[in-house]
Amino acid sequence: MPDGASTAHLYRPKLATVLREGYGARDLRADAAAGLTVAVVALPLSMAIAVASGVSPERGLYAAIVGGVIVSALGGSRVQIGGPAGAFIVLVAATAARFGPEGLLTAVFLSGFMLTLLGLARVGSLVRHMPHAVTVSFTCAIAATIAASQLKDFAGLRLSGPEPGAFVPKLAALAAGHSSLNPAACAIGLAVVAGISILRRFRPTWPGMLIGVAAAGLAAWALKLPVETIGSRFGGLPRGLAPPALPPLQPAMILQMMPSAVAFTLLGAVESLLSAKVADGMTGRRHRSNMELIAQGLANVASALFGGICVTGTIARTATNVRAGARSPVSGMLHSAFLLVFMLVAAPLAAYVPLAALAGVLLVVCWTMAEKAEFIRLLRQWRPGSVALLTFGVTLARDLTTGIVAGCVLAALFALLRRPVAEEGE
Repeated sequence: MPDGASTAHLYRPKLATVLREGYGARDLRADAAAGLTVAVVALPLSMAIAVASGVSPERGLYAAIVGGVIVSALGGSRVQIGGPAGAFIVLVAATAARFGPEGLLTAVFLSGFMLTLLGLARVGSLVRHMPHAVTVSFTCAIAATIAASQLKDFAGLRLSGPEPGAFVPKLAALAAGHSSLNPAACAIGLAVVAGISILRRFRPTWPGMLIGVAAAGLAAWALKLPVETIGSRFGGLPRGLAPPALPPLQPAMILQMMPSAVAFTLLGAVESLLSAKVADGMTGRRHRSNMELIAQGLANVASALFGGICVTGTIARTATNVRAGARSPVSGMLHSAFLLVFMLVAAPLAAYVPLAALAGVLLVVCWTMAEKAEFIRLLRQWRPGSVALLTFGVTLARDLTTGIVAGCVLAALFALLRRPVAEEGE
């Protein structure tokens, strides 16, 4: 079977290739099982990412349903799963806090067009050459930032003022509010973290996140625990998708949201292609990077039209899809369909989910996404270590875009300094 390397440059969705090769009932059964498995993982994760991003939980599901189906149907990978990702939490939360939901949707919409243009300009192959030290360190910095953002809900803290967005001031504010710790919320959060970890160790095929969140909701309801839930903060989930509508696109709004859109585009391109590259390593195939960027762009445009947040390729869900036996993009499309069925049938149940449980889910995600061993290995070499430390520190102190730029610039300087030495040796 060809690995797809000879056609990696084409602007052709992998779904079209799969259908042309032949797609039968056995393939559909395998994809349906994989799609259901991924949907079970994506359900609590999509809501948790949305809540952590400062928006209502259904916006995460809109992104997974609308954006996810487009990523699979039009993308350049056979097994990539699209949806909201933890890496975007910091950027989305900052944009939503400053400009509100309408500004956020405008930024997502513009980012979609930028991603599409990057694909048409054949930038996909270039994005994949980002220095390894930069990708590892900004991922660790994102994980640390997300973890800090979850401590308030995890412990049920009540702060005297708004929670700061910056990392160090956030930690200081959380420490100042330690006396308001809610033992019930903290117990739920710890139980969810412990439950997911135990199931991953002894029952790795079980949907640990969904089981943890469902058990937490049942316990909070049955014991009438004094904890904040999705229902108490957001009023529950709607049954179904919101009607499509254009976000505000006045010239002043576009100009105002352009920096956020550029940041979404940069992170979306890197995250999506890294995820597709991971999928290549697991399947032995080769994705079409430029087609993938086009699909990610169109998925973000569609997500914004339906009120969803940023869409990108998600490494954890993509890996789950591969391990579950997915054979084609149909599995990703079915994962979106299963999520839509949940919204139509079981949305009222989400109102009972404690926010501490969703915070516990994201803390597990943060621990998993941070490549801790690789980061430590990089620090043992002074050049990669310097790039890693600079990227990590600047990302925490400023923002993700600045951190990536700083790391890439330092890596480029090291490469230039090394070149004359190599030439003299020749």
